[in-house]
Amino acid sequence: MNNYAKLSAKIIFSCLSIAIIGCSTQKDNATNRSLQNLSARYNYIYNSNVLLTTYQDDLSQTYKDNYDNFLAVYIAPETSDYLNISTTPSNVKSLDEITQKAQTIISEKNFSNYIDEAYILLGKTNFYKGNYFTAVEYFDYTAKTYRSNKNVFLSAMTWKARSLMQLNNYEKAELTLDTVKATLDSVKSEKAEPLATLAQMNIYQQDYKGATSYLEQAIKETNKIQSRTRWPYILAQLYEYNKEYDASLRNYTKVENSNAPFEMYFNAKLSKIRINDILNSQTSNRKQQLLKLLKDDKNFDYTDQIYYEVAEDYFSDKEYKKAEEYYKLSAQKSITNQYQKGLSYLKLADLNFKNLSNYVNAKLYYDSAVTTLPKNYQGYEGILKKAENLEYLTKRYQLIADEDTLQFIAHLPEQAREKKLNELFEPKKEVNNTTKTIDNGKVVKFDDPTKTQNSDKFYFSNTNAISRGFTDFKKRWGNRSLEDNWRQSVKSSAQVNQQNQSAIIDNSNNSTNMLAANADKESRIKEYTALLPLTADQMVKSDQKIIDAYFEIAGFYQQVLQDEEEAAKVYEELLSRYPQNNHLEAVYYSLYLVYAKTDQAKSDLYKNKVLAIYPNSVYAKTIVDPNFSAKQNALDLEINKIYNTIFDRYEQKDFPTVIAAVNETNQRFPGNSLQAQYDYLKAIAIGRTQNVDSLLIAFNTIITKYPDDKLINPLVLDHINYIQANLPAFKARKIALIDFDPTEPRFISQRENTVVVVNKPETTLTKPEPEVIKPITPVTTPVAITTPSVPVNTKSQEIKNEPTVKPVDNLFSKAESNIYYYVVSVNDMSLSVSSSRFGIGQFNRGNYAGTALKHQLLELDEDQLIFVGTFASLDEVKTYAESITPQLTKIMKVPATTYKGFYISKENFDKIKNRELLNRYIEFFKNNQ
Repeated sequence: MNNYAKLSAKIIFSCLSIAIIGCSTQKDNATNRSLQNLSARYNYIYNSNVLLTTYQDDLSQTYKDNYDNFLAVYIAPETSDYLNISTTPSNVKSLDEITQKAQTIISEKNFSNYIDEAYILLGKTNFYKGNYFTAVEYFDYTAKTYRSNKNVFLSAMTWKARSLMQLNNYEKAELTLDTVKATLDSVKSEKAEPLATLAQMNIYQQDYKGATSYLEQAIKETNKIQSRTRWPYILAQLYEYNKEYDASLRNYTKVENSNAPFEMYFNAKLSKIRINDILNSQTSNRKQQLLKLLKDDKNFDYTDQIYYEVAEDYFSDKEYKKAEEYYKLSAQKSITNQYQKGLSYLKLADLNFKNLSNYVNAKLYYDSAVTTLPKNYQGYEGILKKAENLEYLTKRYQLIADEDTLQFIAHLPEQAREKKLNELFEPKKEVNNTTKTIDNGKVVKFDDPTKTQNSDKFYFSNTNAISRGFTDFKKRWGNRSLEDNWRQSVKSSAQVNQQNQSAIIDNSNNSTNMLAANADKESRIKEYTALLPLTADQMVKSDQKIIDAYFEIAGFYQQVLQDEEEAAKVYEELLSRYPQNNHLEAVYYSLYLVYAKTDQAKSDLYKNKVLAIYPNSVYAKTIVDPNFSAKQNALDLEINKIYNTIFDRYEQKDFPTVIAAVNETNQRFPGNSLQAQYDYLKAIAIGRTQNVDSLLIAFNTIITKYPDDKLINPLVLDHINYIQANLPAFKARKIALIDFDPTEPRFISQRENTVVVVNKPETTLTKPEPEVIKPITPVTTPVAITTPSVPVNTKSQEIKNEPTVKPVDNLFSKAESNIYYYVVSVNDMSLSVSSSRFGIGQFNRGNYAGTALKHQLLELDEDQLIFVGTFASLDEVKTYAESITPQLTKIMKVPATTYKGFYISKENFDKIKNRELLNRYIEFFKNNQ
């Protein structure tokens, strides 16, 4: 019987084999479908799923979770530098193999029942490769084609939603998940992944209650071990956020007692300590428990997180100094976890900014946080903005340190000064310490490390090994100088300053460079000595820099940071160091405002000082009438409007009307902000209609009335000196100032006016060519050597400050040029800028006589550009900008919101063709000045 059965089986198998060979694989028949199903299922689908599961397991092992936020419900490739998964060749190879198998099913097993699963696999491989747009197309096609198969349809829609979420297209993802929710009840199994996807979407939408509900259902439906550890941890996080501490504790305990990865186990344990602490209303025991974890060697890699948690406890207890101490320890111990280091820096920055009011340190920590945290960190832009704002304070504190140091050295007797400078710039000699401590404290001395025993086996004696190492280093890092923070290709402003200071007192460790260093020492001392304020005039200028810096710092505290307490300290420090300074009325008024809420007696003291000492000041008038400022703004607009009208009459040579209009305006608005300029117009109009004696009377009246005016006064003095030098020629005229007539002989070496004016000259009061062009002195910033009395960078050794990255516009160049312009752009074509150009001409002739500066007008489609030049260097145009900027409010007769001043190289200026390019350059200028 058994032999008969075996014979029958052989006959059947032979017949089946013959039938198979005789049939084409492309024929749609029962046999062919059966064979294709068999082959597709076991040779392709099964193997592909095994490969995909292995890939997902490997992914979970390499993925870096951020336990300070909600964990991702499912793992997907990220774009962030710190959350990225390293895709090794083997990973890519497995995904490529799955793709090949799926494509084989679609092309060769087209009569099988696994075409739908093949498309799902193609969608998943594209998802894990980060090709989310392609993945969406595959899942969408599968969902539409196999809609009748509810399990396939549900899987395709679930993965389509995941792909859309990775593309940040939450609106379409939400619509897709609406379909997923509607389909869930129609299937009996495989619900875990759709529910998990719904939970992830709710977390993105910050609907944590809804996420909790979906995740609880997903945990019940799943049969994957990984999901039974990861999802309870997320569920515990959600419960903790919702302050359901008992449920949270229960889930953290579940994770702790599972076979979860050690990092998840460790964080679950930390969280349990935190929640138990909350439930027991105590914190001291929690700190002890956390610090006990440091004694366990298994927790060594999580030292930074432990210190961070301890710091958080101290912070919640308002023990800010202790909190700062442990945040620093956390940042110091964060060697591999850059995200944790960034969080610690951010906490230190906020602590110094909000609680310790140390804004200089806060700026340094914000710099470090910006360069350490990933750019997709929530609130990243806000951190960057704070860092940029606090740069304002840091620069001014540094300036004070610079000037204090210069003054300190300047006040030393000559011999002591020379000794001090020699000490500062003395290159340190190399100390060749060949003594090494090894073998648990045993001291061994090597005369030459390369001549030890078995030197041929010593790594650094192997030239081939050194060569390979050097080549590998260059491949990764390129050419890097041997210096602090050598990994950084671009340095922050603080690091650049520090390196510049180090360059002054360069400690050369190379004996071959000692001669060069010593030779350079004398020139550096000479350069630095030139910056010392050795004369009374130089000391006054140095003091003024310090005064201005203190005043600006206090104003920043008061107006930008709204830290009135710190503002009061700085104002008081300014008054203490400089009881007499040029900002007294503003300082008294500011202190009056600062103390109004906290110390009424002090507030009244400073108010009375303003009213008694400066009764005619804007501040006194504002105290008497709180609406004075608004009224003054309206008045200034009216004064500008009238000035433009009178100037139009001046351009039309209606000089009698100009004189009458100025007299009327001065009667209506005595002491207005432009009165000196009104009187100058009147004086010129007198010169155009009357003799030189009347003109000199008008000019001398201006000098007497406005002795401190920096715009008109220099110009009028220049005019008077010129007239006095050529008085006989002016006396011979009936009218002092006449238009130039080319048919008449030129008046005493008269030259063409170097100041460009539309269609007509401003006046015939021209000068002979000067013999010497007045130089424009560049401003040089002294080298900073810190002094104890001034806040300085105390974190330079602790914080590896990266640069605050600013946007780069590749259209414009920072390359040096030999032609620069100073530009005032007016963004309203309907405004007349004639009077404003006239004001710029007044400033140039009064302050830069003989420099051949011209001011010209360029009209774009929407903007008017008044540009002044040319300047031969960046230092020259910067100096000009610094001198004209304080006068712009008087010079420009257009609303302050319509104009901006900046400097620019000719090469960049030629690229500005429209408003878009103008705005791009202004942004470029702000980021790179």
